[in-house]
Amino acid sequence: MKRYDIYFARLDPVQGSEMGKTRPVVIVSDDLRNQLLQTVVACPLTSQLHPQWRSRLRVRCARRAAEIAVDQIRVLSRARLTRKIAQLSTAEAEALRRLISEMYAQG
Repeated sequence: MKRYDIYFARLDPVQGSEMGKTRPVVIVSDDLRNQLLQTVVACPLTSQLHPQWRSRLRVRCARRAAEIAVDQIRVLSRARLTRKIAQLSTAEAEALRRLISEMYAQG
């Protein structure tokens, strides 16, 4: 499992307004932690598009338009991940890094 890989993940059970069901997620934790820990940090993808939301990054996944929901970032057990389906492009990975920094860096 590597940073910017996209896997299907079983996100249920959820609480409140967390995203649920089995859906693609993009791994955002670094490769060393992904090797050493039994958890990964990931952002789920959704096909419900909200272009005006600044917390979402539009990408293509499995030939479909999708958004990476950076506002739904979470820690997942590696056991929740089922199979790799894609990987972000270099440009998408850079855009995701910028968005995460904008949202979560001290300012």
